[in-house]
Amino acid sequence: MSASRRSGTTDELGPDEPEQPDGRERPENPGGPDGADLLAALLDGMDAALCAFDADGVVTHWNREAERILGWSATEAVGRQGFAGWAVREADAEEVESRLMSAMHASGRQVHEFALLTKDGGRVLVRTQSAAVRGPDGKPAGLYCAFSEVHAQIDLERSIALSEALFDDASWGVVLVDADLRPAVVNAHAARALGTGRTAVLGRPLGELLTQGVEELENALTHVLAEGAPPAPAEVWVGVRTPEGERRRCWRSGFLRLASPLAEEPVPLGVGWLFQDVTEAKQGEQEASLLRFRTNQVHRAARAAAECEDPAEAATVHLDFALAGFADHALVDRVAGGAAADGEPAAVPLRLVRVAATPSGGPGPSVLTGHAGLPVRYAEGHPALQCVARAGSVRAGAGSVPPEETREWARARQWPEDTVHALCAVLRSRGRTLGVVTFLRGAGRTPFERSDATYAEDVAVRMAAALDLADLVERAEDA
Repeated sequence: MSASRRSGTTDELGPDEPEQPDGRERPENPGGPDGADLLAALLDGMDAALCAFDADGVVTHWNREAERILGWSATEAVGRQGFAGWAVREADAEEVESRLMSAMHASGRQVHEFALLTKDGGRVLVRTQSAAVRGPDGKPAGLYCAFSEVHAQIDLERSIALSEALFDDASWGVVLVDADLRPAVVNAHAARALGTGRTAVLGRPLGELLTQGVEELENALTHVLAEGAPPAPAEVWVGVRTPEGERRRCWRSGFLRLASPLAEEPVPLGVGWLFQDVTEAKQGEQEASLLRFRTNQVHRAARAAAECEDPAEAATVHLDFALAGFADHALVDRVAGGAAADGEPAAVPLRLVRVAATPSGGPGPSVLTGHAGLPVRYAEGHPALQCVARAGSVRAGAGSVPPEETREWARARQWPEDTVHALCAVLRSRGRTLGVVTFLRGAGRTPFERSDATYAEDVAVRMAAALDLADLVERAEDA
């Protein structure tokens, strides 16, 4: 009785036994097991769980694998009406029975997935294959149902589907890096971020794909291979080679160590590297932080300058506070012969006299050089002269040239030899041009940008007001 009910099995699931040619009845057990015993043995020996129902939906067969999966013995299962009330929840019974019994009137096998109940109350997700069993007249006499647990299969299918989605449709970069730190699989988003095709990147060292950030990235990958994934994402600044030139990007990166699931001991297969481009957000954060810092510097300079008795000294205080994190050196030149008001004819030729400068050999505060002196030998077209003539800021740079040419470029403009970038802002007060302040950056610093010019102009306005006040004090003392 482990696999089926002994009575009624043949009548329900197959045609009657054929009669003997001489009219005698077929013997019950001609030297071996009868048909029911053989069927029970065959069903119990199969790896798949099998059950069968008659035309009324009553369970007629139940093998040992079905008993193993659900815990119900054949004695407990055979004779029950469907699965309702014992093998499925009452709320699901009608739907399960409808889908299962539909195979009795369909051609071929029907495949479904059901959540069945175990004897101890647990739930098991199974995949069923069911088909009708025909009687001698060709009409449905019942159906058989083979089922198996599908957790492992579904987990595999989900893993494959997840992998395909990550490597085809993900909106962030996914790179599988092997143990030699070379890309083995790359999704479409990552290939676009690296500026190349999905196959062109495979097997290449990261140093061939990136111009900056390679060492930091390789250190992170090596750490993950040895120690496992870090507790939080890391933000890595990289330089990407593109046909238009190098492009600097910030990638928020997460790392996962991949190990073989088939080995007894974890064998590292590589690292899963997932990244998202956050360059715009990081640049926004940096700009906001820089703006807060510069605003704070301006306010601190104003408080410190207010304590200076000499207005000219107050101008250098503004300059010193402005230099922090902004430039390496600064120069202050006054218009020779005194400031000219707007509309008045300017001195011809225009000449500038150095009145303050920061030390060029090392850090230190700005130093006043005196109110009189020889004009600085600026050649025609010098950025400082252009700044005064235009009454607006002027930016200049040496460009990408050898160091010796850079030094020659700086010497020709009367600037320290390590100068690579310059920004000149005009000193104006009460409608008069007083002179120019020049900010200088050395090698390794970025060029001055438009936002830098705005900051320099703000500082120049405050310095010009202090210098103009110094002129008024001097004239008053002379009078």
